[in-house]
Amino acid sequence: MNRRIFLSRRWLSAIMSSVLLSACSAPQVHDYATQTPVLELRDYFNGTLDAYGLFTDRSGKVVKRFTVLMNCHWQGDAGVLDEAFSYSDGSTQRRVWRLTRHADGQYTGQADDVVGSAQGEQSGNAFHWTYTLALPVDGRVIEVQFDDWMYLMNDRLMLNKAAMGKWGVGLGEVTLSFVKR
Repeated sequence: MNRRIFLSRRWLSAIMSSVLLSACSAPQVHDYATQTPVLELRDYFNGTLDAYGLFTDRSGKVVKRFTVLMNCHWQGDAGVLDEAFSYSDGSTQRRVWRLTRHADGQYTGQADDVVGSAQGEQSGNAFHWTYTLALPVDGRVIEVQFDDWMYLMNDRLMLNKAAMGKWGVGLGEVTLSFVKR
């Protein structure tokens, strides 16, 4: 029995070490500080944009495709991103983000279905954004966390990849491309 406890503790220690090491190796927004073109959210998310995306479950299967028509504007450091979603199943949704630009590339954002505030940071061509979304699923609402990365490719195109999870367990990913008109 003591050997079994010893092996269980060694196994648990190995798992925890692996988790901690992988957390340390996660990309940081400042890893992209020298990447160009430099993203300025107030410039890119200003005017009308089209977006095309899909949601994949944890196995990689495409669950839903969608398009988004975005109307965006800024007054100083305050921005509004008005998103109209059209999903492949015929459903629609609207989300209106209210963003605030702070010093050193920091941003906060609110929307009606976002729990608390989203926290974001821009550096180089990248924007990293984390938030909790109240997501309707099968007649109930669950809170899921998003770890959202955006990369400016050129003056018209930005790519977006967001991991979605709950209690640290991955549920799926959202992949999106933004095209500025």
